[in-house]
Amino acid sequence: MEEFPLVHGLAMRYENFWATVGVHPDNEEVQEPDVAALVAAASLPRVVAIGETGLDYYQMAERKGGRSVAEMEWQRERFRVHIRAARSCGLPMVVHTRSASDDTLGILRDERATGDDHPAGGVFHCFTETREVARTALDFGYYVSFSGIITFKSATELRDVVRLVPLDRMLIETDSPYLAPVPFRGKTNEPSYVPWVAKTIAEVHGVSPEVVGSMTSENFHRLFKKTESAAA
Repeated sequence: MEEFPLVHGLAMRYENFWATVGVHPDNEEVQEPDVAALVAAASLPRVVAIGETGLDYYQMAERKGGRSVAEMEWQRERFRVHIRAARSCGLPMVVHTRSASDDTLGILRDERATGDDHPAGGVFHCFTETREVARTALDFGYYVSFSGIITFKSATELRDVVRLVPLDRMLIETDSPYLAPVPFRGKTNEPSYVPWVAKTIAEVHGVSPEVVGSMTSENFHRLFKKTESAAA
């Protein structure tokens, strides 16, 4: 939240930039927004969603002292606050989940952030989970977004998920500065590399990259409705 004015300023400066508002699940010892603060920021021009929000047990367990799931209740409470804000202001969410899919899906159910209870929905971004998690996310009314990971030789199971997700419920992304697709793997990621993600999706679905580009662009505006109304 400390950096949000800078982020929003960039969105206001460039016509092809948009912003979301939220606190990533990895961030500790930062300003914790309440529902009112998130809703107020979400009402600003060019703020199109709440997030990135969710759960990340991998980062906490593997990189920050081997903490137990029980010790990460603060993460789950933060996620609930973001969900309540999204439902309050009627905006979609950008959901992050890593090694925490059961709790992520459970909290979305508990907080009535699925289907008709939260028609704005959202997107499971930089998806790395299983087919079963993807199917549930789709059933909940969410989109699924893929990054350069799907181009990696080792990502066979994730490409199976790509095959499962229909093109009209799919987004593509960089997750910059990380996860540059092949043939740029290991470099700093950037938007100009996104067509390589589209190319892999096209190969899996048996369509052209141009079709993937067109459909995912349409999906973006359909999900993030404030962009669609501005473009109109």
